[in-house]
Amino acid sequence: TATMNTHVVTAPTVALAPQRLATGKYGQQMSLPCSHLVKCGKSIHRESKMLAMRVSAAAVDLEALEAETVGAAEPVGMVPKRRNVSRRYKTEFAKVPGKTTALAPKEAIELVLSTASAKFTETVELHAKLNIDPKYADQQLRATVSLPNGTGKESRVAVVCQGDNEKIAKEAGADYAGGEELIQQIEEGLMDFDKLVATPDMMPKIAKLGRQLGPRGLMPNPKAGTVTTDVAAAVKDFKGGKVEYRADKAGNVHVGFGKASFSADALVQNLKAIQESMDANRPAGAKGVYWKTLTVCSTMGPGIRVNYGALRDMATQE
Repeated sequence: TATMNTHVVTAPTVALAPQRLATGKYGQQMSLPCSHLVKCGKSIHRESKMLAMRVSAAAVDLEALEAETVGAAEPVGMVPKRRNVSRRYKTEFAKVPGKTTALAPKEAIELVLSTASAKFTETVELHAKLNIDPKYADQQLRATVSLPNGTGKESRVAVVCQGDNEKIAKEAGADYAGGEELIQQIEEGLMDFDKLVATPDMMPKIAKLGRQLGPRGLMPNPKAGTVTTDVAAAVKDFKGGKVEYRADKAGNVHVGFGKASFSADALVQNLKAIQESMDANRPAGAKGVYWKTLTVCSTMGPGIRVNYGALRDMATQE
């Protein structure tokens, strides 16, 4: 046989990494090189570091948010920043003693008149905060009061009636008086009046005007004295200075009771009449202190607190 010369090629020796045992998916033993474990360790370290950075960033955001919240809160004892106001208002505001001081009725009215410096004749207003919750039926307040010195404003009165009442209403001074024709005019857009008086027999026909009259507060109501059979007396009362007041959803009452051209004594008399009326019509469900605060002001002037006790006791002093 012929002898063949063969060359044995020896593979280079490769240094294998030390083997480590690992558990496979189904529990079998697998050997993994340490280099793989090192790579896994580095990956886990990198992910842990990124997670730590995210947590740190979140912590910084929370701290910043908390700092902003604390900074936005008003420190105790500091006066809140007032809105932008005119120089005229700042001058008049400097004259009032502040919310913590309640003045005697006449003193407060005289101060209101001194701060009424607008270019028109301002209305003098009452703003009362009462201890009632009008969402309950027994804590609602709505009534009328005749001011002894009037309001200083000419009220326009319309009367919805029929028959002889139309003539009586016009003779009493009503600006508009009529039956179904007046209802038709109101439905078409006639709103040139401040009060709408109706007789009880016309109320079913007026019901369809609820969308026009309701939002403006003109819908006739027995509590407001605008549903009556004596149309002449109603017209004279509203023409002579009878005003309606009611508590809003927060239990506050806002009503104008004169003009800045009135004397201080006349305004005090009107203020006293409103106070007596509100006390007489106190809701049955009102408990505890009825009057929380009583403030008077002019249309464009700052508010001035009035001492309710002094106003209530004025009748005994007179």
